[in-house]
Amino acid sequence: MEKVDLSIYIHIPFCVRKCYYCDFLSAPMNEETRALYVSRLCREISLAKEELLAYRVKTVFFGGGTPSLLEGRQILEILECLRANADFDEEAEITIECNPGTVDQEKARLYKKAGINRISLGLQSAQNEELKRIGRIHTYEEFLKSYQIFREEGFHNINIDLMSALPGQSLSSYEDSLQKVVGLAPEHISAYSLIVEEDTTLKNMLEAEKKKGKNSLPSEEEERRMYELTKEVLGEAGYERYEISNYAKSGRECRHNLVYWTLKPYLAFGLGGSSYFEGCRFYNQRNFKDYCEILEKEDRKEVFSQLREIEEIADEKNQMEEFMFLGLRLSRGVSKKEFKEKFLKDMEEVYGRIIKEQKEQGLLVEEDGRLFLTDYGLDVSNRAMAGYLL
Repeated sequence: MEKVDLSIYIHIPFCVRKCYYCDFLSAPMNEETRALYVSRLCREISLAKEELLAYRVKTVFFGGGTPSLLEGRQILEILECLRANADFDEEAEITIECNPGTVDQEKARLYKKAGINRISLGLQSAQNEELKRIGRIHTYEEFLKSYQIFREEGFHNINIDLMSALPGQSLSSYEDSLQKVVGLAPEHISAYSLIVEEDTTLKNMLEAEKKKGKNSLPSEEEERRMYELTKEVLGEAGYERYEISNYAKSGRECRHNLVYWTLKPYLAFGLGGSSYFEGCRFYNQRNFKDYCEILEKEDRKEVFSQLREIEEIADEKNQMEEFMFLGLRLSRGVSKKEFKEKFLKDMEEVYGRIIKEQKEQGLLVEEDGRLFLTDYGLDVSNRAMAGYLL
């Protein structure tokens, strides 16, 4: 019997300093603490061997935090542990997120040795003043150096992250950042609009500004134009928009992220990691001390009963909703045939009314048995996809 595909997410919760806009589970830690974490992470992977060997690993993604803050040999150790406890596809996509200024030639070579074949570099802006305003630890020049290192070491699949609607950002400065990134010809570009999250340094800074009658954020109209500019510049440069915020050269879509949007199974390892596995969503312990202590225990069942907390068991209603609103993030949309194969009912039987309404509103179109959002539908995607919540 052929094994089902599985994706792996590895969470590295360390950073040099938290960016002002960040609400992810990450914090600065010393070398000793990072070494302890790597050992516990490898133990967690080893204890999951029985689960892992029942599947074929197709993608691995190191996220954070700043995974590149670890020593290259530590990343190598984690991947060696994974390979010893899982069945890897020979063509597996293995991605690591890196912050400029945290990589060097030796680290890049060790990544190559470890089998990493995709790099995701967090630039955010090509303007040093804008980088300072959001608490990034690097300059544009340091980013260029990191990018060049990876190219010199033979990495041919690189993503660059860009952000719009940043404090102090203008339409012209954003266009300059876009053009500089396009000029580097990365294989993939993720272009996001800033979301000001609660309980972040940036939120507090903006609240303080507001009390003084100031506002450094671009206007709604400027933000909208930045959004349109992204599509124009990247489209003209040959990047295909395959998801709301993601653009790629032909065949260079991020295979790992496609797993999230198409409801395929993935297992997460590490502090606070979130999984979707065998019809169940669960997440790992978020307290660092507790995470490490739980993984000192000998009994496998006891470890996972304490480590993993069930978020929900995905019933048919939840799965149908996610099939629709996650799948519609993609430019290729959702397949009627796949819906029927998965849920044993026609899509129109469940969503006929909303599908009809959205077609009439110009939000949705149908072609070759697939439903997908129009360009306008993608522009107002939150409103469009909300209609599929039963």
